[in-house]
Amino acid sequence: MALRIGYLLPTREQVMQGRPEAAPLLALAERAEAIGFDSIWVGDSLLARPRHDPLTLLAAVAARTRRAELGTAVLLPALRNPVVLAQQVATLDQIAAGRVILGVGIASDLPNIRAEFTAAGVPFDKRVGRLMEGLRLCRELWTGKPVSWNGRWVIENSALGPTPHRPGGPPIWMGGMVRAARERVGRLYDGWFPNAPDAAGWGAQFREICDIARDAGRDPASVTGAIYLTLTIDEDQARAEQRLDAFFENYYGQPPAVMRGRQANYAGPAAGAAAWLKGYIDEGASHIVLRFAGDPEPQMAAVAALRGQLG
Repeated sequence: MALRIGYLLPTREQVMQGRPEAAPLLALAERAEAIGFDSIWVGDSLLARPRHDPLTLLAAVAARTRRAELGTAVLLPALRNPVVLAQQVATLDQIAAGRVILGVGIASDLPNIRAEFTAAGVPFDKRVGRLMEGLRLCRELWTGKPVSWNGRWVIENSALGPTPHRPGGPPIWMGGMVRAARERVGRLYDGWFPNAPDAAGWGAQFREICDIARDAGRDPASVTGAIYLTLTIDEDQARAEQRLDAFFENYYGQPPAVMRGRQANYAGPAAGAAAWLKGYIDEGASHIVLRFAGDPEPQMAAVAALRGQLG
């Protein structure tokens, strides 16, 4: 499978800096596509890490781009009514002419995220069941056929319109690294999209997912191996390290060492970034999504220049 490289728009960072205007984000999306990025991504949070609504913003990105795929990194479906979500995603996929990828997750167990679920009127402890049932319901609605459903949500012989541009709806990529998440991906979903701390660990778990898919009667090649990575590229190693540490501390409000141990990250020169990224590619990653700490444009250009070394 040909390598694809994506770029995560800095929606959270812009809000934190008191610059919530959408125009600069749309310009970054256009720039990313113009210099060769294959996909553009937006994160999700209501109150825990305030930022732009991902589906609304991606609709605007869809209207400003033509080639790049558009994804959520990651959406929290449990916070949303799946009937409303199915219609929103179908509309977005029509605007994007079939370029949408739905990255989803269950949300981390942190006090501010629990408070976010409370504010949305959603029981945090029921989020996995809501996510699983909600996505099943979305897929049923995306067929365009009349649906009857009697579960957390009740539907009586009703059909959704429009349906997504892509028949059956966009591919669903699941985040998470615990065994249960890997089981869900292998049995049910189209891709794995974690934030793994190292390439070797990612590779071992992805091979396990492929085995689960095979045991479930699926073609393992139908499961995309993706990875969400944070980096800062600077030829001055010390400056790069300082910038990445400041980014993690400001973004998460936790010690940088803690976050750097939890999330895959790199700080340093471009040559080292190429070798680091190649480690994931060699383990089987076919879609890499990059989040940059610091000024994104020079780093976007640096990655574009490295493309030939990555495959």
